[in-house]
Amino acid sequence: MQLEIITPEKNVYEGEVELINLPGSDGSFGLLNDHAPLVSTLKEGEIKIVANGNEQTFPVKGGVVEVNNNKVIVLAE
Repeated sequence: MQLEIITPEKNVYEGEVELINLPGSDGSFGLLNDHAPLVSTLKEGEIKIVANGNEQTFPVKGGVVEVNNNKVIVLAE
């Protein structure tokens, strides 16, 4: 699935990923390919992604995530 992580300053990440773990306001959750459409707020924590078998983390202070048709957009602080 396609992931974009955007902050007010810059685009932090853009590319294909296999797995995304997010710090949702109501608890952490993961996204895989073909996930149902979703909009959720994020709390402070780390976004963890797996791309090409490699794991990366990105700290966030909060934000919003939208999932639709295998495209994930994270607007993060």
